[in-house]
Amino acid sequence: MERSLTIAARMRAGLGDLTPAERRAATHILSHFPMSALGSITALAEAAEVSSPTIMRLVRKLGYRGWSDYQAALKAEVERLLVAPLSLPEGAREPQAHPLQGFAAQVVANVEATLGLIPAADFTGAAALLADPARRVAISGGRLTHAMADYMATLLRVIRPDVTFLSDHLTDWQQALLDLRAGDVVVIFDIRRYEGNAVHFAELAAEQGAEVVLITDRWLSPAAAHARYTLPCQIEMPAAWDSTAAMLVVVEALLAQVQGHLPDQVQDRLNRLEGYFARTRVFRAPKVGR
Repeated sequence: MERSLTIAARMRAGLGDLTPAERRAATHILSHFPMSALGSITALAEAAEVSSPTIMRLVRKLGYRGWSDYQAALKAEVERLLVAPLSLPEGAREPQAHPLQGFAAQVVANVEATLGLIPAADFTGAAALLADPARRVAISGGRLTHAMADYMATLLRVIRPDVTFLSDHLTDWQQALLDLRAGDVVVIFDIRRYEGNAVHFAELAAEQGAEVVLITDRWLSPAAAHARYTLPCQIEMPAAWDSTAAMLVVVEALLAQVQGHLPDQVQDRLNRLEGYFARTRVFRAPKVGR
């Protein structure tokens, strides 16, 4: 893995190349970064529910000779963060022309940071799975992300058939498991605070041979241990809650990528859908003049 990246970034980028046990260890480290890896290798292995040799294989895949080499690099990285200047960027204290300006700037920063968090191979791989008409798709969200899951399912149903939105994330996912086939795709949204249902759904779906696509934050939901593709997003915002704006960009970009795989099918479905809308008069025609 590329040594010029930060340790956490290298670990996220390499998730797809890890064994299930190594991925479970990496997910635990990232979910509790950096404190989880500052203690002994035995303590980390116990916390991540893996063996010490698994931890050793993981750090070697990261490009380190062993545990002590990895810890030395991690401590040096943490030290650099601690001594970094705490000053605001030049111009940050200038009066803002519009009350939306500061918030919008943070959203843009989150989107730019998200581009660096998601490996291109994971993004294109997830889109290819979603574009495969032989695979059925089930989409599930959580307390703060159910609206995002609903939005994704609504648009994906226009692009392709066999898409299910699990509206009641507390119970619907167990019923969805009854009909889940090997090769089907499960999209799970899970951001901090991570929800047990999301982790259990990912685990049981993967056990049945489904391909799990996880859309999460940069600390990674524990469901990442069971995901084929993980798409982490930057969600921090100076507010009482995290922002899902970057996640929306990822969702819409995914849908555009899927549409690119199926242009003729999408146009046909759009034409038929518009025909149904017209016949049932769902939407009013815009008024011209008075």
